Amino acid sequence: MIDRKEFRRSFEAMQAALARRGADVVAADSPWGRARALDERQRELKTELEGLQAERNRVSKLIGQKKAQGEDAAAELAAMQQVAARTKALDGWAKEAEEAFSAVLLEIPNLLHPSVPDGNSEEDNIELRRWGDPRLDVVPPHWDIGTALGILDFEAGATLSGSRFTVLKGAAARLERGLMQFMLDLHADQHGYEEVWVPAIVNRKTMTGTGQLPKFAEDLYKLEDEDAFLIPTAEVPVTNLYQDKILESDVLPIRHCAYTPCFRREAGSAGRDERGMIRQHQFDKVELVHITTPERALTDLEELTAHAEAVLQALELPYRVVALCSADIGFSSEKTYDLEVWLPSQNCYREISSCSSFGQFQGRRAGIRWRAEDGKPQSVATLNGSGVAIGRCLVALLENGWQPDGSVLIPEALQPYVGGIRCIAAN
Repeated sequence: MIDRKEFRRSFEAMQAALARRGADVVAADSPWGRARALDERQRELKTELEGLQAERNRVSKLIGQKKAQGEDAAAELAAMQQVAARTKALDGWAKEAEEAFSAVLLEIPNLLHPSVPDGNSEEDNIELRRWGDPRLDVVPPHWDIGTALGILDFEAGATLSGSRFTVLKGAAARLERGLMQFMLDLHADQHGYEEVWVPAIVNRKTMTGTGQLPKFAEDLYKLEDEDAFLIPTAEVPVTNLYQDKILESDVLPIRHCAYTPCFRREAGSAGRDERGMIRQHQFDKVELVHITTPERALTDLEELTAHAEAVLQALELPYRVVALCSADIGFSSEKTYDLEVWLPSQNCYREISSCSSFGQFQGRRAGIRWRAEDGKPQSVATLNGSGVAIGRCLVALLENGWQPDGSVLIPEALQPYVGGIRCIAAN
């Protein structure tokens, strides 16, 4: 959530910063435009209430004077009743305007950091670096590789649940489990994260705290007859572990890693990646979450990104890092790096991790604060990134490890996590 005090203090500057996301973000009928109108309404009501208070003070004094002199104050008493009635009405309108203003603030995206490149679409994202040599020979897509090996069953997934679900069998199931353990061990043992195990069902307040609600309601799975949701990412419960808390400075930065299943309706992705495992309704992910001070946020973003990169390097998967431009960056993010892994069947890089700094945006929404040196609590900064998406990592392993005889080689670093298997071959 944006800073409401800053909204009123520096409206023009904030509007210019938001406009970098697109003109529609600051249009009159946008949440930003509605917030401006509601703020003006609140100011008008406040001005009138202050005038009525002054009038009430004046009339009260006059009534006192008349009564002291034995004069009739009926007219003044009648006027006071009118003032009281008007004040009561204004108080009600002011409360309604404040509730509407607070609600619409939740729909306004985060301000972008000045270092975010300007752009009009994902085509304007900037490549920062590459690692590894992309495989350029002809490789079948992962769905053909997995089906031929008997380890991916898309028909069973569709029968059990519908489209965008997959059943993993044998070596694929073991790879999925092994990847989870490998990533958690790497981040906990080598990168200093504390592992947590969190619920996969959360309430509305928790979803709102990290920015999934109200903006992305159509992409969430809501439980029938309950105001609760399946999580789209571990970012939601892990960040909200500190909801409405004041943290002491000596506990920061906090770093957690967590494995969870994730659930997304993918409401806006009809026709995209319908085959295979790139875009599923249920998928597994290891998430990295930082809670820190605003001054450390961008430094932590570089470290968090490097930790996600370490996974791909250990698994010998070629990838690149791109800085997202102003038109492609997420709702809650102030700055984002995407890691894109090479998929030889598509002859391109595809996203496997998104690493973001949110500044104090989520801290304000979730009420997470820390006590600064002056003793005054202020909102923390938060960051998160996939470390990494396990299903997409499995896809990348199948395609980059595929051999002309149909088998798939397993990277050395992963072999201890899959029972020493070096190669998956057809039965």
